[in-house]
Amino acid sequence: MASAKCRGFGALQNQLHVRRLEILGARRYLHSGSPRDQQSTKPTFNGNTRTTDFGFETVSESLKASRVGEVFSSVATSYDSMNDFMSLGVHRLWKDYFVRDLDPGLTTQSHDASKRQGWNILDIAGGTGDIAFRMLNHAEKIHGDKSTHVTVADINSNMLDEGKKRSKDTAYAASGQLDFVEANAEDLKDFDSNSMDLYTVAFGIRNFTDKPAALREAFRVLKPGGLFACLEFSKVDSALFNAVYKRWSFGAIPLIGQLVAGDRQSYQYLVESIERFPSQERFCNMIQDAGFIAPSPAYQNLTGGIAAIHKGIKPIR
Repeated sequence: MASAKCRGFGALQNQLHVRRLEILGARRYLHSGSPRDQQSTKPTFNGNTRTTDFGFETVSESLKASRVGEVFSSVATSYDSMNDFMSLGVHRLWKDYFVRDLDPGLTTQSHDASKRQGWNILDIAGGTGDIAFRMLNHAEKIHGDKSTHVTVADINSNMLDEGKKRSKDTAYAASGQLDFVEANAEDLKDFDSNSMDLYTVAFGIRNFTDKPAALREAFRVLKPGGLFACLEFSKVDSALFNAVYKRWSFGAIPLIGQLVAGDRQSYQYLVESIERFPSQERFCNMIQDAGFIAPSPAYQNLTGGIAAIHKGIKPIR
């Protein structure tokens, strides 16, 4: 189910979401004493210190960056298993659909290969290469395009190392179509303005310290007419399904993390970060606040809202 009507619905959606949790008793599966019904959008201030969320905790910005880094350094080698736990195993299908829907490929059709111009794509928080490999494969298999280029940017060097290692099992490691760069999504200082055709972020933006800053940087680096596309865990659109999913998320996933990866704390943070992420409508409004135009539909729910795809188009001025 999708909706292009973003503004005006966020507050009502939040109220209904909280009320459903109260009715169903789902709060007992959440970490006690936490601001569960507040959705994080941007840093706040505690005295002179800028603060933000880390799961259900409120911490300084610098501490969040450090702790998120520790989480992803911990799960880098078991990233697919982590997403299997978080998505009940369907994250691969979501990623496949995400890429097919974006349909990356040639922007200029020509029989002369030397004149073909592929897409310039920036995949943020894409360290392990899951989305990048899919996009390059799609461009080649569907469009015969071997000129599209993907830059995988991630703030975590361990995730990038995992992606570089995985890339050696693909045809793209030495193709010149793929780069791995350590970069902060909130300050893409090494990327020129108006340089990208497509900006993607999959299962990453909820971990950013300052999401509005990251959205503004996405807007800056995209070319006029360029597309912002985000795949992220979101809010389930059925009260009954929501209760079942929360029981699984808060009751089972941290325990599985402990048993399988020996790391309960990281998995606890990950499920809390989903709960704190803005609703579909509120995140849609944030994208528009950064300057993007919402297409129709502005977002699309996947598997009942466990995940959602959001898009924004940079206006042609």
